[in-house]
Amino acid sequence: MPRYEYRCKTCGVTFELKRPMARSADPASCPHGHGDAVKLLSTVAVGGAAQAPQGQPAGGGGGGCCGGGCCG
Repeated sequence: MPRYEYRCKTCGVTFELKRPMARSADPASCPHGHGDAVKLLSTVAVGGAAQAPQGQPAGGGGGGCCGGGCCG
């Protein structure tokens, strides 16, 4: 189940809730009982080095919209 991060407008505490994606926009109460929390945007960091498959040059060009040149 995904985790969503919220911040309470009253006390400023930041907290996480695990809830289904369909309920991500539902109202959330902070751990101190205030009911005016807002959902924060999260960033996802992915680490590691990308490597081209053996026999293909590095740098892409492997198809798809952004790799196939259809984006202009």
